[in-house]
Amino acid sequence: QVQLVESGGGLVQAGGSLRLSCAASGRTFSGYAMGWFRQAPGKEREFVAAISWSLGSTYYSDSVKGRFTISRDNAKTVYLRMNSLKLDDTAVYYCAASRGGVWYAPHEADFGSWGQGTQVTVSS
Repeated sequence: QVQLVESGGGLVQAGGSLRLSCAASGRTFSGYAMGWFRQAPGKEREFVAAISWSLGSTYYSDSVKGRFTISRDNAKTVYLRMNSLKLDDTAVYYCAASRGGVWYAPHEADFGSWGQGTQVTVSS
């Protein structure tokens, strides 16, 4: 069973940076894809970024492309580096795992395991 634990959220000023971490455990992740999603108050959860664990290939939503970077290391941790943060980036950020390895233009339904979320608040 896959377990995901996010950390690194917090309060940051607009234009600042944060790095989120997602510690994954429970199995080997070869063939998996890992993703980050976010949900702002009153809005539906939306896709942010995804990475193929084996290939390292990445995919981003248009709203974060060029500002956010997803990566993973050999210690089963996935990162989301967020630069040039905007007020609209305020949300709860969730880490998710796709057993089917869907990293290109994924949908929420492609991910079967989720973390508990970490709050990111961007202030003016």
